[in-house]
Amino acid sequence: MKKAIIFDMDGTLFQTHKILENSLEETFTYLRDHDLWEKETPIQKYREIMGVPLPVVWETLLPKYSDEVREEANRIFHIQLIQSILNGQGELYPHAEETFNQLVKEFEIYIASNGQKEYLKAIVDYYKLDRWVRKVYSIEEICSRNKSELVSFIKEKNGISEGIVVGDRLSDFMAAKHNQFLSIGCDFDFAVEDELIHADIVIKDLSELINCILDMKR
Repeated sequence: MKKAIIFDMDGTLFQTHKILENSLEETFTYLRDHDLWEKETPIQKYREIMGVPLPVVWETLLPKYSDEVREEANRIFHIQLIQSILNGQGELYPHAEETFNQLVKEFEIYIASNGQKEYLKAIVDYYKLDRWVRKVYSIEEICSRNKSELVSFIKEKNGISEGIVVGDRLSDFMAAKHNQFLSIGCDFDFAVEDELIHADIVIKDLSELINCILDMKR
């Protein structure tokens, strides 16, 4: 029986909020410099939707703009995000490494994220997550861009018979449910109370995962 834990990345393992707003400001500065935007950076509107998939971000922040402008904004945004990661401006959530050290003794560890491949690679490389993580999967690998289908893909590809999905948003909890996995909700920065109620278990620190798993064995 192969057991695995599948982690979300943003807002679950990586404190993405520490690099988001600065990267967004740099992106809109670029748009202004290229006469593609005239107003102030819509930071407040962005705060209201933090945690949603990036296509939704650009549809919301650039509602009357072409796909070409949105794609360019997304390209610049990712350049800024990756540069911030490489500059050490981001951070893993507390106790991530210690928790991995314990979990890897019993589980295979994977990451399933809405993030783009290059962005995820930057985080994995910078923090050397491949010490514990078997493989990182991006939503880009699934045509539907559906988190449930991404988790299903990971499950089938790796022959996982028993699994846990750890995340902070409803899509993570639904992905667990649709694949008959346990869901653990992280009540961290992007978490929404109305969504957390759909998780089987809710934690406030990654270190709580160890006790959660011990309790399940009893």
